[in-house]
Amino acid sequence: MISKKVANVSEALEGIKDNMTLMLGGFGLSGIPENSISKLVELNVKGLTCISNNAGVDNFGLGLLLHKKQIDKMVSSYVGENAEFERQMLSGELEVELIPQGTLAERCRAAQAGFPAIYTPAGFGTEVAEGKETREFDGKMYVLEHAFKADFAFVKAWKGDAAGNLIFKGTARNFNPVMCGAAKITVAEVEELVPVGELDPNQIHIPGIFVQRIFEGKNYEKRIEQRTVRPKL
Repeated sequence: MISKKVANVSEALEGIKDNMTLMLGGFGLSGIPENSISKLVELNVKGLTCISNNAGVDNFGLGLLLHKKQIDKMVSSYVGENAEFERQMLSGELEVELIPQGTLAERCRAAQAGFPAIYTPAGFGTEVAEGKETREFDGKMYVLEHAFKADFAFVKAWKGDAAGNLIFKGTARNFNPVMCGAAKITVAEVEELVPVGELDPNQIHIPGIFVQRIFEGKNYEKRIEQRTVRPKL
């Protein structure tokens, strides 16, 4: 039986080098690969291009890489919670490609499926479409968007097994499934890693064929980006 299990996060990140393109799952701070990000900070790799829905916050998630100037380019959809991101973008220190959220997801999905590109109506007639091929289908205009090309994809799941099968929990599923298999190497970190056969096949969200390395993470903080509570009555 093929095993994708690796001993720890250090082994999972073997082969990471400067100037690589990385995909990182999560939405806000929900479902982010915390252990992998921490290791990237420790390795101090530079010149990274990071594809992620957002850029974390100032002191957590991808914000940790931004503070150490490890990211040269961010490909994102929403980045409003990160003041350091804003500072670097406005100062010209950080190259930024902002993409409609649905287009970001579909460019991941295209890479996962092996499609070179997709057509989407999102962004036609705006700055998003400048310099890109457009085409009419059934009376509606579409923009050609190329699939992402990434060296590593880092995802976070609730449970997984040694074969790489993954189960996500609630809204922490978000961008993680579409990034599985969308890069040359997909690294999955899970809260609980079980032997093959212990997961209910009917509950598996991503089959192991999309995962190359899997490990059990530790010390998840699971921070809440914006906590809102009712006033005490």
